Amino acid sequence: MDSGSNGNGTSGSLGARRVGDAVRFAVYSESAAAICVDIFDRDGGFLREVPLARGDDYVFSTEVRDVPAEATYGFRAKGTYDPDQGYWFDSAKLLVDPYALAIDRPFQNHPHLWAPPGGDGDTADLVPRGLIDVPRLPDAPAPLGLRGAGPIYELNVRGFTKLHPGVPQPLKGTVAGLASPAAIDHLDGLGVSAVELMPVTAWMSEKHLLDLGLVNSWGYNPITFFAPDPRLAPGGMAEVRAMTDLCRKRGIPVILDVVYNHTGEGDRDGPVVSFKGLDARTYYRFEQNGAGLRLINDAGCGNILQCDHPAVIDLVIESLRHWVLQGGVSGFRFDLATVLGRRADGFDPDAPLLRRIREDPLLSTAILIAEPWDIGPGGYRLGQFGDAFLEWNDQYRDKVRSFWARRPSSIQGLASSVSGTRELFEPTGKSSRHSVKFLTAHDGFTLRDLVSYEHKHNEANGEGNRDGHNHNLSWNNGVEGVTFDPEVEAARKRDARALLATLFVSRGRIMLGQGDELWRTQMGNNNAYAQDNEITWLDWASADHDLIRFVGGLARLRNDHPALSVERPLTGAHTGRFPDAQWFMADGTHKHVEEWERPDNFFVGLMLHEQDDTMLVYFNGLQMGVDAHLPDISGGRWSLILSSSGDAAAPRGRHFVAPHRSVSIFKFRMASRSKR
Repeated sequence: MDSGSNGNGTSGSLGARRVGDAVRFAVYSESAAAICVDIFDRDGGFLREVPLARGDDYVFSTEVRDVPAEATYGFRAKGTYDPDQGYWFDSAKLLVDPYALAIDRPFQNHPHLWAPPGGDGDTADLVPRGLIDVPRLPDAPAPLGLRGAGPIYELNVRGFTKLHPGVPQPLKGTVAGLASPAAIDHLDGLGVSAVELMPVTAWMSEKHLLDLGLVNSWGYNPITFFAPDPRLAPGGMAEVRAMTDLCRKRGIPVILDVVYNHTGEGDRDGPVVSFKGLDARTYYRFEQNGAGLRLINDAGCGNILQCDHPAVIDLVIESLRHWVLQGGVSGFRFDLATVLGRRADGFDPDAPLLRRIREDPLLSTAILIAEPWDIGPGGYRLGQFGDAFLEWNDQYRDKVRSFWARRPSSIQGLASSVSGTRELFEPTGKSSRHSVKFLTAHDGFTLRDLVSYEHKHNEANGEGNRDGHNHNLSWNNGVEGVTFDPEVEAARKRDARALLATLFVSRGRIMLGQGDELWRTQMGNNNAYAQDNEITWLDWASADHDLIRFVGGLARLRNDHPALSVERPLTGAHTGRFPDAQWFMADGTHKHVEEWERPDNFFVGLMLHEQDDTMLVYFNGLQMGVDAHLPDISGGRWSLILSSSGDAAAPRGRHFVAPHRSVSIFKFRMASRSKR
């Protein structure tokens, strides 16, 4: 595969790369008065400072000879310091190259990084340096497509591997640990269609966490877009590539969660470590604030990138290509993706960056998933990212939760969600195949906590329980949180299995939250981004192996039956002998309008048909069993193949008792014909 890249893996001329017997350094800035590069030896000792020459294209560059092997570097920029006008130039601040392919240490926030010029001295000892001699790997094979119809599995590398008994001790908490056979075996056994890694590019913890003694463990606060975080991949991109290669051998594509909506430099008073010190007015979007300027905060993290600026677009595209070619990833999930399409006057689905991603010959072959919202004006854009992008569907999450929480008049939302949420995607020319449906994700309750807590419990985050969502659509089955009552625990697991079964019979792509199959808890914390401890580390020793097998069985069932796995939305149109979808009441007759409109209706049957595969699903959200009459179809019989509750009796003829709080799945089996 042709990467179109230079010797260090980027497709442009920026960054640091050896050219013959010299190293060429180049960085972009429209506003700096001068930029120099500081070069350090392999042990961190300062070697020399070299000025860069400014070109007509706003690229500062120079070539330096006699740079020793394994040297490191950082930039310093001079110019105006006036944050109210968007300038943070300070030659005392060592700045990380936006195009650095690797860094020599993790980012650590520190008050000196926020200080104005002349305040607390030089920051060279506080800021990671870029590595110059980063080995280039062979270009990876073409990206894989999603494998089968199973779930996309979202995971946090550190949380998933930290306590895994099959991961060798030195590798726990790392990408290399995720490459352990035991870790990949678990994912393979769940029948995943892909594994989606929460951010692995180098990030920095937020300022306010310092006083609390906490660190950001999720990674949604990036500084570099090319360099892996040394805490997760101390061996750099080679470790990432080794992991993706092993997953590829199992046919499992690796999707990387990427954050191009903001950086960890935060708001006006945040740290100055890279973009802000090089050229904030190019990299970030501002708005007028009286006689000055103010960073726009549509991501809720202090700043947003100016994603329609050519330099930012090039940076994003080149870093994405780098992760595909060098890291071997097969796709990306774009965090708060609305920012990627923002122009000065609002969101545009055909904005330059989104268009470049769609049209890039390499990236257009990758799996692309948008989180289709941000918190800015007009930021909710579900269904509006074009045919190239799958999209997280949070409305599915809320409507399915509402049904199983027995919210009045929620049955129509359940039906719409299971059918493919056509109303959200078809108006813009998309379909259910673009919808990524999920019950839980990293942000919010785990599945266990969803059915164990009515309220969030985020006290450990140190913000007085003010952070995190308040609208969780959760319930506790009679006791808030931890209980030793076996009946309450049984009710919670019963609900969780019904929720999972609902997800696996829904049209469109589906996603499973990390550890939900283990029955993991975060003790009611629904915003555990700052908990690098047992709250977020998967407790493999206490894993519910029955639930793991249940999820694996659901994946096999979904893959084996076209009526469950076909991506086309349900319309009621004939696909052979029957319509693709028919809705039934308990008496075996078709659901009529009055039944759909009853606020206390929490029972419905759905018959699915595709390619001679006929299935029936009963959803019973009631606290009692329901006497049901299976649809009358000649030429065969209904066979119960899955009961989420595990206590359903086989039907007697057409009569079936749907257990309380359960999903029951039937297969229609044609009667065998006797030979004559």
